Amino acid sequence: MKKVVEFLNANPVQYLATVGRDGKAKCRPFMFCLEKEGKLWFCTNNTKEVYKDMQANPEIEISVSSSTYSWIRISGKAVFEDNLEVKEECMLNPIINGQYEEASNPIFEVFYLVDAKAVIADFSGNPPKEYSL
Repeated sequence: MKKVVEFLNANPVQYLATVGRDGKAKCRPFMFCLEKEGKLWFCTNNTKEVYKDMQANPEIEISVSSSTYSWIRISGKAVFEDNLEVKEECMLNPIINGQYEEASNPIFEVFYLVDAKAVIADFSGNPPKEYSL
């Protein structure tokens, strides 16, 4: 988990892929919020299409590459939870705070991944490192 969190924190804008409600792939820029009690937490807005897509099909994948040409892919199931403690921790990020202003904002949603698997790889020829989260 530590290597996965380090990679996400070092590369703050990831890309989250869903299957849209129209059956087509959708990919959007996203931000990792935090790791808490062994869970990777993210946030979104419940008026966005991505939220509606994840409600219809919670299986997602997140990917990002680093400036050194390594990358991570994380797949799992998004589980939304009305967790005020996590929302308050997310609000410490000035970008998130600027969008939602307070943890109790009714459109502010947080979710974590279950049955998550991560792969960190690069072009070195070395085998990828796999993690069950």
